[in-house]
Amino acid sequence: MKQRIARIHDLIGLLNALYPPTLAEAWDNVGLQVGDPRAQVSKVLVCLDPTEQALQAAVEQGAEALLCHHPLIFKPLKNLTPGDEAGRILFAAVQQKITIVAAHTNLDRARNGLNDWLAAALQLNECEPLLGGDDQLVKLVVYVPAGYEDQVSGALFKAGAGAIGNYDCCSFRGEGIGTFRAHEGCSPFMGRVGERSSVRELRLETVVPKELLNRVIDRMVRAHPYEEVAYDLFPLANRRKEIGLGRIGRLAQATTLASFAEKVKEALQVEALRIVGNEQDSVSKVAVCGGSGASLLKEAARQGADVLVTGDVKYHEARTAASLGLALIDAGHFATERLMAGHLATAMAQAATARSLNIEFLEMKGEEDPFKTV
Repeated sequence: MKQRIARIHDLIGLLNALYPPTLAEAWDNVGLQVGDPRAQVSKVLVCLDPTEQALQAAVEQGAEALLCHHPLIFKPLKNLTPGDEAGRILFAAVQQKITIVAAHTNLDRARNGLNDWLAAALQLNECEPLLGGDDQLVKLVVYVPAGYEDQVSGALFKAGAGAIGNYDCCSFRGEGIGTFRAHEGCSPFMGRVGERSSVRELRLETVVPKELLNRVIDRMVRAHPYEEVAYDLFPLANRRKEIGLGRIGRLAQATTLASFAEKVKEALQVEALRIVGNEQDSVSKVAVCGGSGASLLKEAARQGADVLVTGDVKYHEARTAASLGLALIDAGHFATERLMAGHLATAMAQAATARSLNIEFLEMKGEEDPFKTV
């Protein structure tokens, strides 16, 4: 299939489909930070931080956009001057026509996002979110004339409906009779204007993540043969196992805290770690949270984790963990998140190919932790 020229709004569409902005925390600022949604884009540089170094790398590599994890703009700006780093980057981005887009806590919380990549790097099995949220599922019920159920359900599934855990294309179908009478000015698919009609229909039920609901409904209506589509929406209280902060899973084989710490150093390529706990204690069940995840330590302990791997642990948080009998491995904010660049570049490239968009995604090389070990 021939690839088509892409624009920034296509790039954002790809990102939102994989990591919906509705998954982001309320305090966060994700998505387009600076740039023209109508501008063309053929090359994107993916990085952890939107620094001056990253912006210069984008210019040198011919990228029209910088896709970063940490947002450049968190709060509304009171002024915009080149007197601080954010101002200099914003000025340079506009002057160089480089778009900046951020995927932050939506990338943290989503399936196949940063915390899944971190858990995989540490070889954890049977992983689930450490802290689920109120991310809502909706049951969609639509009534379809017999013979058109595959056409409509196919459109629903393609738009993202019908996913339950590791299964997709999930639905339930029940048969019944639908009745209607078309008024003047209508163009009924079946029956005649002014006459009561009855049609053999199927009641098609499926589940939809709330953040995909508008897209799913739009695709459903376009695929449905009726002029007016009858459907119902029911909010569900079911927990979404694939969405949430952090991850918790198990090692293939129990080991000591000291041995596991060495594996963390190797996997995350760090010179040193900070550890809370007895180094000879057994470790089997492991919780992880990229970046700053010490707020999850009580939840990790409640779920029976032996250790929490994260970054930015403070003194009193370490004391709390020790009192709970939970070991901590602080590998640093940078080390627990920098793996996102390569994984996100790969995920976005695959999504672009699937939509025949001519966009190349590059991984930023040479980013460094601002902290040094001496």
